[in-house]
Amino acid sequence: MNESLQQKTQLTKIKVGTRGSKLALTQTEMVCERLRAAHPWLETEIVIIKSSGDWKPGQGEIRLSEAKGGKGQYVQNIEDHMREGHIDIGVHSLKDVPTHMPDDLVVEHFMPRGDARDAFISHKSVSLDELPAGAVVGTSSPRRQAVILNRRPDLQVVTLRGNVDTRIEKLQKGQVDAMILAAVGLKRLGRESIISSYIEPEAMLPAVGQGTVAIESRKDDHVVHALLEGINHLETRIVTAAERSLLGVLDGSCGTPIGSYAMFIEPGVMRLRGFFASPDGTEIFHADENAPVASVEDAYALGLRVGRSLREMIPQAVLLSCVS
Repeated sequence: MNESLQQKTQLTKIKVGTRGSKLALTQTEMVCERLRAAHPWLETEIVIIKSSGDWKPGQGEIRLSEAKGGKGQYVQNIEDHMREGHIDIGVHSLKDVPTHMPDDLVVEHFMPRGDARDAFISHKSVSLDELPAGAVVGTSSPRRQAVILNRRPDLQVVTLRGNVDTRIEKLQKGQVDAMILAAVGLKRLGRESIISSYIEPEAMLPAVGQGTVAIESRKDDHVVHALLEGINHLETRIVTAAERSLLGVLDGSCGTPIGSYAMFIEPGVMRLRGFFASPDGTEIFHADENAPVASVEDAYALGLRVGRSLREMIPQAVLLSCVS
C-alpha cells in the first residue's frame, strides 16, 4: 500500500510549518514522526515561522487584540507561507484556529486528542476552591476568567501572557498566586509535575478543540491529503467538528467566554456540552445533548442544535457585549 501511494504521489519530502515555541515544535515533531512511520520513504522538514501573535515582554500583560484577529494571528503567517508554496502543511493547536476557514485552506486532519482538561498550578493551594480570598489568578483566557469569577468572585483575575516556561517563571517570581493552563501542553513538555490539580470538565468546560493538534493544508492539494489520511484520527475529527460547529453558531472567538466538550459516552452516542458566559462571570448559560453520531456530518448537526439551544438562552444584551 505504501509503495502504491509513493508511486501515486511522487512526493518524497513534505515541508511542515509551525510556530517556534517549545510546545509548537514538540507537537509538530509528533506529526512528523507519524508521517514518517506511515510513509517510510517520506522526508519531513520543519519550517519555523514567526507569528504576529507571539507575546513580547515589551507588550506587557495584554490579551491578543480581537481587532487584529485574536488567536487567529497564530495561524495567519503560517497560512501565508502555505499559499506562497514555502510549506505544504501547517501544524496548529486547534483551539487557536478560527472557526471560519478561508476558502482555499482546510483543517481536516488531526492527531489523536490529548488531555482536554485545564490544569491548576499554585504554590499556595492545591485547587481553585481552596485559594484564599483576594488571591491573584493569572490567565489570558476570557473563558477561564469567566468561570473563575463565577465560582470565586472574591478572587482577582489578571491577564498572563507568554509561552509555558515564561508563565511558570512569572508564577515562581510571585507575579500571581496561581494560574491555569491547558494540561496537555504541560504533559507534552514534560512539566506535568508542576500541576497542583486538574480541573474536570464538570467544573470548567475546555476551550473548543483543546488538547487537539490540527493539520492545515491547501484545499486542492490532493497529493498531500492522501498522505495525511494515513495519520488522521477520525474520532478526534468527529468530536471536534461538533465543538467547532457549536462555536460557529455563537460567532465565538478567543475573546468570547465559550467552552465546549464532546465525547462518546458509548459506541455511536456522543455527548456535547457547551457554555456561554459574560466576561465577569455573573451570567453563565449551559446546554447539553446526547445524540447518535456516526460521521462528521452528524457531529456538525449536533453542534448546530446545541449551539442554537444555547444561543436562545442568552439575552441579546449579554450576547452583544461578548461578541462585539
